[in-house]
Amino acid sequence: MRTSLLATLLTLGNALPLLAQGERAEPPKLLSANGGLMIWTLVIFIVVLLVLTKFAFGPITKAVEAREKALEDAIEGAKLDREEAAKLLEEHKKLVAQGRADAQRFIVDGRTAGEKVRAEIIDQAHRERQQVLERARQEIESERLIAMAELRRDAVNLAVRGASKVIEKNLDDETNRKVVESFLASLEPTGAR
Repeated sequence: MRTSLLATLLTLGNALPLLAQGERAEPPKLLSANGGLMIWTLVIFIVVLLVLTKFAFGPITKAVEAREKALEDAIEGAKLDREEAAKLLEEHKKLVAQGRADAQRFIVDGRTAGEKVRAEIIDQAHRERQQVLERARQEIESERLIAMAELRRDAVNLAVRGASKVIEKNLDDETNRKVVESFLASLEPTGAR
């Protein structure tokens, strides 16, 4: 509707100067001053200016202002988004740094725990080795004592047999055995070493 009204006014504005000239047969001169034509041109200009001010300039101005406001809002929103992104980036950097610190702490704790377990295993192995060595010594000592007892018994038996053959005297075996055991017992402290 605005466009058709504007087109009508422009057509009227172009036609009015021709009506103002009247029915002259003579063609208008380009550089001559015509008062009626100037007045009508001025009136048409003022009417077109008023119509444009009311129907065109107001909406155009409002559209430009709305566009400016939208751009200002977009710029303000972008600033806020940038500030929020900077905050999020800073938080992310802090979280990454904290994660790295935690990972380093876990690595150090793991190494410490590993060293502790290693030391405990080594200590336990030493204790077990000492226990095995002690048991072996005890077994060796026990076996040595058993072997010495058997050796003593065999020595007593051999001595008794040898003595009974040498003496050829028939004493009873129990008496002979006691005599030889007492003799060997007197020899034992020097023989055991």
